Amino acid sequence: MQSAVLAEAGRPRPYAASVPLSLRTLAVPSPRAGEVLVRIQRASLCHSDLSVIDGSRVRPLPMAIGHEASGTVAACGDGVTDVHPGDRVVLVFVPGCANCRACRSGRPALCHRGAAANTTGDLLHGPALLRSATGERINHHLGVSAFSEYAVVARESVVVIDADVPLDVAAMFGCAALTGIGAVLNTGQLTENQSVIVFGLGAVGLMAVMAAAQVPGATVIAIDPLPEKRALALACGAQFTGAPGDAAALVVAHTGDGRGGESGVDLAVEAVGSARVLEACLPLLTRGGALVSVGLPHPEQTITVMALQFAGTGIRLLGSYMGDSVPERDIPRYLALWRAGRLPVELLHTDTRPLAEINEGLDALAEGRVVRRLFVTA
Repeated sequence: MQSAVLAEAGRPRPYAASVPLSLRTLAVPSPRAGEVLVRIQRASLCHSDLSVIDGSRVRPLPMAIGHEASGTVAACGDGVTDVHPGDRVVLVFVPGCANCRACRSGRPALCHRGAAANTTGDLLHGPALLRSATGERINHHLGVSAFSEYAVVARESVVVIDADVPLDVAAMFGCAALTGIGAVLNTGQLTENQSVIVFGLGAVGLMAVMAAAQVPGATVIAIDPLPEKRALALACGAQFTGAPGDAAALVVAHTGDGRGGESGVDLAVEAVGSARVLEACLPLLTRGGALVSVGLPHPEQTITVMALQFAGTGIRLLGSYMGDSVPERDIPRYLALWRAGRLPVELLHTDTRPLAEINEGLDALAEGRVVRRLFVTA
């Protein structure tokens, strides 16, 4: 099979010239007990992939990249009885083991065993299976390695969906939808008549906008430096948009109770991955408001905040990984909203290209020219 493999992180842009990802021929692995073999049919390019390629998220190399995808089950390993060849599936980048402390508390997105396997490039049920033609170990990316014709993944990394869901739509539900929608509905728990501001209008931020638009009476403000992304946010359900320098004025103009209460949003979602933006969000919160950090800042970035404001005004800083999602529960819920016309995720699909164009796609994403570029892998 053909697979996009990263051998060296930190190559300079433009990536079309430095070619960090090479298409290599790997043996198609067989699924072990508790695993399934998936024929990958659509794979999306995400900023989390870029963070591995530029070296800001250190992962063991060489690694077969990609973590957001849809496809069809080709084979099942021993003990897998509830998934069958021919099933259409969405792949999930954190496999919940069901037995660790996080999973038992109902938070499989924070699975300890899944996180450990993802960190080492292995799978939930055993060591890495991918091998080059010469026998070299190729690490798995987040238990998925989606930029490949096939992927062996843990049973816990797939959610079966109805066969009529378009593959281009389905692919975006494994990361962007879980992360962005979950940040608002699960982590932030936005409720009726509250206000939200979303910083960063990539696929995750725009999914957060769509989620906020589901809440009756919600005021939704969307912030991004690019005018075309602000226009897209309006189509996704935002009522007000602006550049980063407009954020404070928009909050003053469109929040508050109108009876002398101070302005401020109930919820801020930081989907940029910037410590500076995180710091800028805190002053925009109302008393008791929450800031949800969903982006991935470089690990060397730090924030400096006034400590008193947390106890003094009751505001909260919340981390959100994979939107605090329960994939088996949330993907069907979100697909139901899509079927009802309430989640226009098709707006985020910029185009679909052959896998051979993956390096140029990295440039397009880094430069903000695409929201979700999908690749045909089979």
